[in-house]
Amino acid sequence: MQLAATQGVVAACAQLGVPRSSLYRLRQAATGAPLATAPRPPPPRALSVEEKEAVHLLLNSEPYQDQAPREVYAALLDSGYYLCSWRTMYRVLAANGEVQERRNQLRHPTYVRPELLATGPNQLWTWDITKLRGPVKGRYYYLYVIIDVFSRYVVGWLLAEQETASLAHELIEQSYVSQGVQPEQLTIHADNGSAMQAKSVTQLMADLGVTKSHSRPYVPDDNPFSEAQFKTLKYNPAFPGRFESLAAARLWGEVFFTWYNQAHHHTGIGLFTPATVHAGQTPAVQVQRQAAMQAAYAAHPERFVKGAPVLPPLPAAVWLNPPQQVGAPIPAAASGDINDAILAAPVQEDKALRERNLSACR
Repeated sequence: MQLAATQGVVAACAQLGVPRSSLYRLRQAATGAPLATAPRPPPPRALSVEEKEAVHLLLNSEPYQDQAPREVYAALLDSGYYLCSWRTMYRVLAANGEVQERRNQLRHPTYVRPELLATGPNQLWTWDITKLRGPVKGRYYYLYVIIDVFSRYVVGWLLAEQETASLAHELIEQSYVSQGVQPEQLTIHADNGSAMQAKSVTQLMADLGVTKSHSRPYVPDDNPFSEAQFKTLKYNPAFPGRFESLAAARLWGEVFFTWYNQAHHHTGIGLFTPATVHAGQTPAVQVQRQAAMQAAYAAHPERFVKGAPVLPPLPAAVWLNPPQQVGAPIPAAASGDINDAILAAPVQEDKALRERNLSACR
């Protein structure tokens, strides 16, 4: 300390072979407070406070308030004036919180994610329209399909040469009547296509006591059950590349949808067929399957390394966009077709389910 007082810190540390950083750390540890540092003086090239205020006033003046700093900088040079660089103008604006988009731009609203629950058949349907290629390039047939979310059962389908609201109106009404749906029982979810949002379709749902739900704009996976069903259709080995006529497409559709409802064992519903789940026949089939598995286990238990086999259960409830609460555990999803959102949940009363679906659609 004495040597530093007479010769300076730099010379004293050099003579003693002590790094200055070590000396400073020792001093700080002894006092218990950080070393006081002198305020940094402003650079000699910096604008004064008065000059910065003049630049700020100029940038917000009427001739320049709608121009970028580069434009102001160039315009001043053309007039024979130089105040500062255009980058300094940006710094002055930033110091006053004025560097931002000044135009009145469109802001997309925040849309509520549809969260819909089905605990049984004919509580929640989804529908969509896909195009099937016709006999020549540029010609398509339009396939309308309505699917029950809980059972995956196709409750109605229609093939036409055009996409219109009147055909959608007809299909929804026929499916509603054929399934014996009661008012205030059903929610129908769709995307935002023109036929889905048509006034006639909206009025039909209101007359039938059906709650309507739509996907969020610019969100491609808010209607996963219909999209998964279309993928199953188009990836079917018998699906042709093109259909020679509308009659041929309808004939193929009759064969496919009969297979899909009656013979297709869907992984998302415990390997039952949609028709079995839709008709409520799963308990009897499950007992028969379990008996077959128990017989196989009794004959060769060594082949079942994990013990007695257990068949996959039928989900008690199916969600479209299950809610995710912070800190709350979410039940494991059962296996299903592409994009299926299936979660086990306690069975609720129809009235409570209806109220939840209504609140989600508002």
